[in-house]
Amino acid sequence: MGELTPGDQAQRAFLIEAFAAGPLQGNGAAVVKLTQAARSEWMQALAGSLQQSETAFLWRNPAGQWCLRWFTPTCEVPLCGHATLASTLALQRWGQLRAGEELVLASRSGGLQVCVDPAAEGAASLVLPSEPLLAETCPSYLAGVLNGEPQGYWTSTLGYRVVLIEKNQVLETLAGVSERLQGPDRQGLVVMQALGDDQPQQLFGQPCDYQLRFFAPGLGIEEDPVTGSAHALVAPWWAQQLAKSTLHAWQPSGRSGGMRCEVLDGYRVQLSGTGHALWEGQIEAGEPGHDPDAWEVCRVIAE
Repeated sequence: MGELTPGDQAQRAFLIEAFAAGPLQGNGAAVVKLTQAARSEWMQALAGSLQQSETAFLWRNPAGQWCLRWFTPTCEVPLCGHATLASTLALQRWGQLRAGEELVLASRSGGLQVCVDPAAEGAASLVLPSEPLLAETCPSYLAGVLNGEPQGYWTSTLGYRVVLIEKNQVLETLAGVSERLQGPDRQGLVVMQALGDDQPQQLFGQPCDYQLRFFAPGLGIEEDPVTGSAHALVAPWWAQQLAKSTLHAWQPSGRSGGMRCEVLDGYRVQLSGTGHALWEGQIEAGEPGHDPDAWEVCRVIAE
């Protein structure tokens, strides 16, 4: 694995469309490589200019470990799957990670294990934390927003709300959801449904088990195209319902995509997907500054 040198570009950037079934699909994430921890204000301003669902920032802390933070156009988030996949592929592109080599990235959500697939170009995997869904009474207004009575409603300590709709509802054509969300639902609402034999969406040559869409206007995201953290949250629930540990999941947004979800012990989920490079270059956005204590917000959970 290559090492940073004084000649490296301080603000090298790469935009990858993650969890995409092909070019110009999936969820775009900008990945910016820093030589040291930058000021949060600079990272937030840059994410606002780049206008991706998330912009990821990578740097090495004093212990030599890669650290990762994610910003939407309006705020920092504690966990982001698609930008972690993009960061993994960017590290490979920049000679910092070999295919088949496992790496743990330090983040606000603990140590995230990632790996570039040695058998498939542009493919990688990452392990995200999950948690139990907590059943609650569904807000009455959601039936009107979703054009049907929800079949279940849950909260989570991640901050996302989750709602289940009937299989016969058409998730793909739901419109005007974000603008009508109220209260805590605005911080992230996962709308999910089962897929059956009459809905033959496939991924990696396998039929998909469920699909979802994700709306988070409170985070500055009207709709996230393909959301790794949302799939990591709901995959254990689907695994229990379907009595299987590996699921194939789809997200029928305007820039659709999907991932394979393998439910592991300890409420962890391995997500596998592909990414497609869109552009690579150097950021020229003023002096990022240095926050010598910023790396301390990133921690690694001991195995």
